[in-house]
Amino acid sequence: MDRNGISAILLGLGVGVGIGMLFAPKSGEETRELIKNKAGEGTDYLKQRGTEFKESAAEWVDRGKEALNRQKDSLSDAMEAGKQAYRDAVGREAASSETM
Repeated sequence: MDRNGISAILLGLGVGVGIGMLFAPKSGEETRELIKNKAGEGTDYLKQRGTEFKESAAEWVDRGKEALNRQKDSLSDAMEAGKQAYRDAVGREAASSETM
């Protein structure tokens, strides 16, 4: 951008700020107080949302742990059933070879 473009932007910005100050509905002190209050509200909102997010994340972690434990129990039961089926099959095979 050349110097004329930058000058035009700065001039427009200055005129905008000047008009804004002339037609501002509140004094500078009131405006600063309003900005300060809104910033405080924004901070409170972010803290609240952060707390909610943390609680939600903790719930998801707990649900994940519960699901993992259920899967682990199911896998353990399946492995035990497989071992028992193997023992039964080997036992039947040994019993049938003894009778022959």
